Amino acid sequence: MAFPSVEQLTELITPVAERHRMDVETVRITRAGRKSVVAIGLGSDSRPDLDQLEVVSQEVSTVLDDAETHGRYNFGAGYTLEVSTPGVDLPLTAPRHWRRNRHRLVKLTIEGKSETWRIGALRADEGAVVLVGRDKKQPQVKILEFTETPAAVVELEFAKPPAQELDLTGLNFEDALERGEDDK
Repeated sequence: MAFPSVEQLTELITPVAERHRMDVETVRITRAGRKSVVAIGLGSDSRPDLDQLEVVSQEVSTVLDDAETHGRYNFGAGYTLEVSTPGVDLPLTAPRHWRRNRHRLVKLTIEGKSETWRIGALRADEGAVVLVGRDKKQPQVKILEFTETPAAVVELEFAKPPAQELDLTGLNFEDALERGEDDK
């Protein structure tokens, strides 16, 4: 009986998350002497609230305790389970991350160059996303194919976003492309 790896923990908790229409975004294990911390970040399109996270946390705790009781894993002298959402510093690595952050600013780093854009609609096949930015005073539309795999993180924004940008991010993929071309 060994302490489970991140992969083993992910395999154990994924069915619980899926029952609640959530995705396991992060799993982190911190071993501190005899005690350990298992931190799980869950995301969903409906942005889980504290009550939902508490229910999932209780179910995950039961699954982990059962795995230990049946001799599959050993958590040592004890562990602390933390279940939360991953936060805005989670890199956008999957189409669902882009979809869940629509209308927000994102900082892209492509080939060492950083740019800030606003996230718009995803293409129907989720292979690309509309990005809205500013070129001088006019809104600018750009398509980012996910095959480009840039480093991308949501930027915190404290000011009210420009209405023109929000209008474009609110459109579906094809209409945003058409409107972006009209503005050129």
